[in-house]
Amino acid sequence: MSTNQLDKKSEAWSALFSEPMSDLVKRYTSSVFFDKRLWQADIAGSLAHADMLGAQAIIGAADLASIQKGLAQISAEIESGAFEWKLDLEDVHLNIEARLTQLVGDAGKRLHTGRSRNDQVATDVRLWLRGEIDLIGELLTALQTALIDLAEKNVETILPGFTHLQVAQPVSFGHHMLAYVEMFSRDAERMLDVRKRVNRLPLGAAALAGTSYPLDRERVAKTLGMEGVCQNSLDAVSDRDFAIEFTAAASLAMVHISRLSEELVLWMSQSFGFIDIADRFCTGSSIMPQKKNPDVPELARGKTGRVVGHLMGLITLMKGQPLAYNKDNQEDKEPLFDTVDTLKDTLRIFAEMMGGITTKPEAMEAAARRGYATATDLADYLVKKGLPFRDAHEVVAHAVKSAISHQVDLSELPLAVLQGFHPSIEKDVFDVMSLRGSLNARNVLGGTAPVQVKAQIVRHRARLAG
Repeated sequence: MSTNQLDKKSEAWSALFSEPMSDLVKRYTSSVFFDKRLWQADIAGSLAHADMLGAQAIIGAADLASIQKGLAQISAEIESGAFEWKLDLEDVHLNIEARLTQLVGDAGKRLHTGRSRNDQVATDVRLWLRGEIDLIGELLTALQTALIDLAEKNVETILPGFTHLQVAQPVSFGHHMLAYVEMFSRDAERMLDVRKRVNRLPLGAAALAGTSYPLDRERVAKTLGMEGVCQNSLDAVSDRDFAIEFTAAASLAMVHISRLSEELVLWMSQSFGFIDIADRFCTGSSIMPQKKNPDVPELARGKTGRVVGHLMGLITLMKGQPLAYNKDNQEDKEPLFDTVDTLKDTLRIFAEMMGGITTKPEAMEAAARRGYATATDLADYLVKKGLPFRDAHEVVAHAVKSAISHQVDLSELPLAVLQGFHPSIEKDVFDVMSLRGSLNARNVLGGTAPVQVKAQIVRHRARLAG
């Protein structure tokens, strides 16, 4: 039998049709050149399916051995680059099946007993995505570790904390970095939670209604390390919730990256001058020799829109589909693949980049002084002297107004001037209004006091080590 005849016979529907598919339609409907990345999952799923068929006496021992030997050879061919991917065979599944039949004959044709490409592709995508989620979990750990390391170096570094991008109160730069650790730790939790629903077996649902063969689906699930079996055959082949849910989790992770990126871009600008990013993560200008551009965070900020766009695309893809499988679902792979690639690349480069951040404490502290960051501390001081907070707030507002008019910090106003705003103010107020005093005063669980920041660093390191 010629290769062309073999390829033709691999089209399960070919006997029904009176004319061949047009080349235009072949190109339009083919997915092989992007879904071939699923080959390892496809072979793993096929081996588990074949093992079960053998155990259930649906195929004989000789056929099982031939299938296993053939799939091992195909794996070697793909890994070495010798495997020929053919557009005519449409997708990764038919390419592998056709080559298997070419290698082992009728045994290869028996592999598809009790399954359809509908449940096969759903299984392959889930197996592949499960492995990618595990890699993403490792990358999220690496990024959190880099942020913790940076935080530990800057526990005592005073950063102006902002609300509305206006100087609000002084915070530890280390405390600020740990805020992102919290975000990425939630991302890791979400990924683990998504993994549970990804790790369920559709195989055995066949095209949409199940099969008349006595399959042992639980055996296949156990062989593949899956946590359960999809319980409804219609849902099993048509569900893409797991892909949407993953992309939603990935979008949130990228949003956190984007927020960090925005701050890095601002902090590196001459207007702030709080940090420097290592040269290897920046670029220059083609005409302005003085420029050092934070291209990595800028590009990550842009790629966030790309990933969020994939989420919207997948939701829209599914919203109008009737049960069960529809060809629309071929369009789930490219956005899902690109989301995985973009998130992995971004997490990897950010873990490296954050390790190359240099802080500029003097610039940060000067900015905190310019913004009257200890005004709330003066109000708290007055409350402790017996004033209601609203009255203390009004007193401090007048004091700040005076400091602004004299172009000095609150702590630089003479004691006599401060006492003019309220007689209960004494000279110990200057310790309260110092940036360091303000920082140390926030000694509450979750606060920015260095002792609390150090405790959080210990907690995070223990969590990641466990």
